[in-house]
Parts: sequence; C-alpha cells; structure tokens
Amino acid sequence: MYEFDLHRMRSAELRREAASERLARETARAVRAARREEAARHDGAGAETHTGRRRRLRLPRPA
Repeated sequence: MYEFDLHRMRSAELRREAASERLARETARAVRAARREEAARHDGAGAETHTGRRRRLRLPRPA
C-alpha cells in the first residue's frame, strides 16, 4: 500500500507541474501576441525582430 501512495503523490505532483508549465506557455504566448499587436498598431509593419540597430561587423576567423 505504501508504494501505491507514493505513486499517487508523484502522479499528482507531475500533474501540478504540467499545469504550471502549460499556464506559463499560455502566458508567454499571450504576451508575445500583445507585443505583436502593439507593434502593428504603432509601426504598421509588425516586424517584431527589427530593432533598428546596425549589425555588428564580424572579422573573418584566423586560420
């Protein structure tokens, strides 16, 4: 009976962790969608990755 109780406790713990991770993913997805929506409203372009910074010049690797 002891092993069964341990199994139930571990199963409940895994379900709680999965629910927490699911909520975190949904929150991150909602934040990204709101950011895209805000950028589209301001810019009209909606390019999330464009920052306006110049690219760093990279030197060739030495042989």
